[in-house]
Parts: sequence; C-alpha cells; structure tokens
Amino acid sequence: MTSKEKALKIAEILDSKKAQDIRLIEIADLTIIADYFVIATGTSSTQVKALIDEVEYQFKQLDMLPTRTEGYPSAAWILADYGDVVLHVFQKDTRDFYSLERLWADGKDVTEELKALLKSKEE
Repeated sequence: MTSKEKALKIAEILDSKKAQDIRLIEIADLTIIADYFVIATGTSSTQVKALIDEVEYQFKQLDMLPTRTEGYPSAAWILADYGDVVLHVFQKDTRDFYSLERLWADGKDVTEELKALLKSKEE
C-alpha cells in the first residue's frame, strides 16, 4: 500500500466513524518525518479515542500497526505514527490552538481528492 493509499484509507475510516473536518496534507517535499498528515476532529475525548481505536483495529487486520501512539490518556490530541503517514485526531479546541494546517501550509492539501473519493463511494 502506498503512503497516499494509506492516508486515504485512514481518512475513509475516520469518515465512516463521523470524524469532523478531515484534512489530508502531503508533506513529503517538506520533511522526512512522513509523506502525509491526516488531521481530524472528534467531538469528545471518547470519540477521539474511538476514532484512533477504529483506525488501529482496521489497520491491524492489514498487519499494519502504528510504530507509536501519543496522547491517548488525555485524548485532547492523539497522534498515531504509521511511518509514512501520521494521523492526528484532536478535540476542537486543541485543534484550533495548535493549528497544524497553518503550520504546514506549505504542504499540498489533498483534501479535495479525499472528498471526491468519498463521494464516489456513496454513489
């Protein structure tokens, strides 16, 4: 699975569990830490954990586990590192405060591609 396919799959899973404001940012040309960031918002600490848990569950079926997960106890911001894709799931206030989209504004926003993919799956 390519890093782009992995990022899109993560976003699909998040969408199926009602994550809000899902964004995909390609950062491969900016840094070596990852190829993509997937950023999403959960409505509560419970939903933030549930979103991370569902991604981990579905990726475990594909024999892909995160190399690292941070922030699970507080669930204000949980980061799951899948190597070439880093997933960030926030509660709204925390996402607004850290504003990763602004920090990584030089990255390529591929959210529209995700929206087109999700729309085609609905049809």
